[in-house]
Amino acid sequence: MDTSIYCFATDFADEGVEAVLDNIQHRGGLGGVTFAAAYHEGRDVFPHNPVHKVRFLEGGAVFFEPRALRETRLQPPVSEVANATPELLAAAERRGLTVRAWTVFLHNGALAAAHPDCAPENAFGDRYVTDLCPAHPDVRAFAVALAADVAGLGVATICAESLHYHPLEHGYAHERYFVPLGQRVRYLLGLCFCAHCLDAARRSGVDGDAVRRAAREEIERVFEGGAEPAVEELERDELAGYLRVREEIVSSLVADVAAAARAGGAGVEFIEPSGAVKGYATGRPTGAPAPSIAWQLGIDVAAVASACEGISAVGYAADPERVRGDLEAYGNAAVSAIFRPTTPDCESPDDLRAKVELARERGLRRTDFYHYGFMRLDALDWIRAALAP
Repeated sequence: MDTSIYCFATDFADEGVEAVLDNIQHRGGLGGVTFAAAYHEGRDVFPHNPVHKVRFLEGGAVFFEPRALRETRLQPPVSEVANATPELLAAAERRGLTVRAWTVFLHNGALAAAHPDCAPENAFGDRYVTDLCPAHPDVRAFAVALAADVAGLGVATICAESLHYHPLEHGYAHERYFVPLGQRVRYLLGLCFCAHCLDAARRSGVDGDAVRRAAREEIERVFEGGAEPAVEELERDELAGYLRVREEIVSSLVADVAAAARAGGAGVEFIEPSGAVKGYATGRPTGAPAPSIAWQLGIDVAAVASACEGISAVGYAADPERVRGDLEAYGNAAVSAIFRPTTPDCESPDDLRAKVELARERGLRRTDFYHYGFMRLDALDWIRAALAP
């Protein structure tokens, strides 16, 4: 089974390419590195970084010199540390390490703010300038060009993140809600009703305008103090057709991105983050398996998996049985898994090893670990112990 660890270009720029690769290859016993080729805004703590212990990440930047992207309307900023990427690629090749590109596609606040017509539009006409809408033609052209440019770097695989719709709570500012909002209303507030989503619905015989009116009326009723039904009922009510259209939009975009990547010699794995809808990022000890709620992000797991090389399952959970349930729910769609060798997911090397063994049992082609810069360096010792025969 192949192995890799997620990294930022800033990790290499601050610590030095050779130093980081030494840690990855020799201390962690890993066979590859997955670096962020395009990433979103963030503020993170880096415990072993010699330059910055807390860093604000450049919003929506790419970490290479664009080519195909220069021909698109949406022009992402180029990171000030983009020069670390060629050095990383050359050094990894000398060492026999496989390089993959972790690429964030549509969670791009810089581009959404610069082009608000490309941002999702809720039922009331408000734009969410934290993300890009996957139905917008200019956004789709941007995603395809981004895939072509990243594949052109010579990476083996593009690990595609944020290639789908996003929920309400996936922003960048202080998010405040001083009225009770259940899951259903939060979901309705996250639906996009821009002209391109409505056009796609119309072409599929779905009355998106009627769905928008119904969503607006239900949200307003709850704002006024009314009760709301369970979110699961969305799959059975009048919104069902609109939700299917969203899934078709995402699946076709994944297919277009995968085609562009393959033309450049790279595969695409789709990072499937649907567990974030129910608290995946905080360990998610309970709840439905991640694949069963993927529809909330416009993801048809089977269709997306068939459009690319497969699903990269996010195994962010404290309980190994929780991870087992998710991997079983993915079936053959999952081809790799990502684990965090840190709290809140792991308290010991044995805990991490139990999750790695689950990946082996499933016959996954690769196990990834998240994230070099965020973890203490002794987490690399845990990784090496977990991977030992």
